[in-house]
Amino acid sequence: MVRRGFRAAGFMLAGFPVSVLSFVLIVTLFSVGVSTLIVWIGLAVLLVLTKVVSGFAGANRRLIRRTLKVDIPTPQIELDRTGSFWRRYLNRLINPQMWRNIAYLMLSFPLHVFELPLAIVGIVILPVGLFVLPVIAALHVMLAKALLGPNTNEQLTQKAEHLQASRARGVDAAEAERRRIERDLHDGAQQRLVAVAMGLGRAKNKLAADPDAARMLINEAHADAKLAVSELRDLARGIYPAVLGDRGLDAALSSLAAKCPIPVEVHVAIDPRPPAAVESTAYFIVGESLTNIAKHSGATEAKVNAWREERPSGDLVIVEITDDGQGGATMRSGGGLSGLADRAATIDGVMTVVSPIGGPTVIRADLPCTW
Repeated sequence: MVRRGFRAAGFMLAGFPVSVLSFVLIVTLFSVGVSTLIVWIGLAVLLVLTKVVSGFAGANRRLIRRTLKVDIPTPQIELDRTGSFWRRYLNRLINPQMWRNIAYLMLSFPLHVFELPLAIVGIVILPVGLFVLPVIAALHVMLAKALLGPNTNEQLTQKAEHLQASRARGVDAAEAERRRIERDLHDGAQQRLVAVAMGLGRAKNKLAADPDAARMLINEAHADAKLAVSELRDLARGIYPAVLGDRGLDAALSSLAAKCPIPVEVHVAIDPRPPAAVESTAYFIVGESLTNIAKHSGATEAKVNAWREERPSGDLVIVEITDDGQGGATMRSGGGLSGLADRAATIDGVMTVVSPIGGPTVIRADLPCTW
């Protein structure tokens, strides 16, 4: 509660000079622009006004994010880029979001004038700071969300575009996984089973005439059958490992770390257990990342951290894999890291890679528990 009060006071004190400057500039530019429209200078002035409004709107979103820890998405202003310069400029000027931004900037000035003395009083008189300032700040945030954030139609459009992109990447990831399974079956277990069938066929033909040779062929077929069973077991483990379903992500990631040829430190704090799709995605991201680290990074050690984080929009499972290797890893089209990002996208997850030359490399996946 004390922290909320200080955040609210900080927002009011920091927002006051921003609101004063934006109010003065907007009123001045609008007055000059309208009064000089007859000589065409006003069009250029109003063009500058649109840039100023967009800049101050973004500044207010960042101020709210940093002081009050509330994220207001930036609305997308769709413009027709096929027309002339002036036509595009006029479209920007009459766009509803531009006028919502202006409305907020005009209203925030008197609000901050009212809030500034309250912020000073709240710092001195603790009950005002603890109970009054957070309520006023919350009302201010409601106004900012209504005017600076995207409207309902824009939110639905952005959500639909995001889902469409996630679905496309999910289809690509599923197709790549199907091809991998088909290739592993063809190159592994299928070849073993063909060899078993051929060996047993030869043994059947030699059984009466040469029992010793038939016995050797049967032994070879038996060995191939055991190898085929082992390869099928590995393939099934690659689709969904038994330890993950039985004991959860902590045991599964520890198992991956134990198989890695370099030391891997694992910390997992995920309670309660997330959905199976989230666990499976996290498992394969860690497994593939550790494989890449062992093969390509030149690292001497790695760390795997996984935790559950509460967000207003829903819980996330966050997985971070860090190594001290040579760095330079990138997500290029068709690469392994890009495939992992596609797998994360199937559940609306996001994967990022930070890998400067010389290291360290940090691979992070933010996986929502609801989608």
